[in-house]
Amino acid sequence: MIIIIGIISGIVTSLGLGGGAILIIGLTLFLGIEQRIAQSVNLIFFIPTAITAIILNSKRKIIKWKTAIPVIIASGVSAGIGANLATQINTLVLKKMFGGFLGIIAIYEIYSLIKGHNEQKNSM
Repeated sequence: MIIIIGIISGIVTSLGLGGGAILIIGLTLFLGIEQRIAQSVNLIFFIPTAITAIILNSKRKIIKWKTAIPVIIASGVSAGIGANLATQINTLVLKKMFGGFLGIIAIYEIYSLIKGHNEQKNSM
């Protein structure tokens, strides 16, 4: 089961769709791993997938380094702060925060889909 979760997460990540969310859900729901541990596994999972994406996208020359460098620095600092906070937050609260985050993403995606459909319909 863990290999299947890893494969699915890797595929979803390679499509740019947030495989970490799939990984966390898979580890907590199907393997019963505590949320905090699943999130730490996700952070480790991110390293090889990010390196692979950087290499492939650099070869294609589609990374705007002037934009990427400040984002990398800001996200690195924020990740440190977030990881420290996550170790201090109750697991139940952490699960609720993660669920809320996924809910916001779902609402945004549905909104984008409807907006795109309406724009396409209006341009005809």
